[in-house]
Amino acid sequence: MVLAHPQFIGTNKPKVNSCQMASPQSPVILTQDELKKIAAYKAVEFVESGMVLGLGTGSTACHAVARIGELLQQGKLKNIVGIPTSKKTHEQAVSVGIPLSDLDNYPVLDLAIDGADEVDPYLNLVKGRGGSLLREKMVEGACKKFVVIVDETKLVKHLGGSGLAMPVEIVPFCWKFTLERLRMMFVDAGCVAKLRRFSENGEPFVTDNGNYIIDLYFEKDIGDLKVASDEILRLAGVVEHGMFLDMATTLIVAGELGVTVKNK
Repeated sequence: MVLAHPQFIGTNKPKVNSCQMASPQSPVILTQDELKKIAAYKAVEFVESGMVLGLGTGSTACHAVARIGELLQQGKLKNIVGIPTSKKTHEQAVSVGIPLSDLDNYPVLDLAIDGADEVDPYLNLVKGRGGSLLREKMVEGACKKFVVIVDETKLVKHLGGSGLAMPVEIVPFCWKFTLERLRMMFVDAGCVAKLRRFSENGEPFVTDNGNYIIDLYFEKDIGDLKVASDEILRLAGVVEHGMFLDMATTLIVAGELGVTVKNK
């Protein structure tokens, strides 16, 4: 289903510079962040009062969290409980007035909204380039409905197809040993494995759980994703990987031609 851009619908439309609208022949060029916001706002339409929500992490999900907070303040949503997927999301949710809890108190969630780094045609995802893949997978694996929000640049023919990182969270102990085992596992796919580091000081990136992340880069398709998933998880030292397989129930994609909603 393709819908018109929200810029032209309703009262909460993003502002458009008047010079962009000067000529009917001049198309409105949307930035990537504007596309993310459009997708996020559409996803929040799935939220109803009384729901327990998984709150995602990242540049797209933050728009959804902000919108939920706005609707709570306006009284259009009530009795919402949020389960954040990272410390950063926790801080944002508190700042916009979303009541929070955790999986211990709410082991089944009504809905989760989050972005993705890659989405294949079967709604399999790569997530975790922001570093929160373990908590995201725990929360989003506990929800009845998982709505994924992306701009069209995140669509790929196969996972790893963007040439960007597929993250694996590992324990810090003997990380070089684990890195090499991960690389050799996918050597036929031309895998390059790198420890994620902070660009400012070169120190290892540390997740909210105190772990490291190995970023895997592939030159070729890695094949059967479930086989790859099982092989990664069998390695001692691996905590979790960033392939989210058969988890998304709805995909919302914002592109220059509108918003597309795909249900699994």
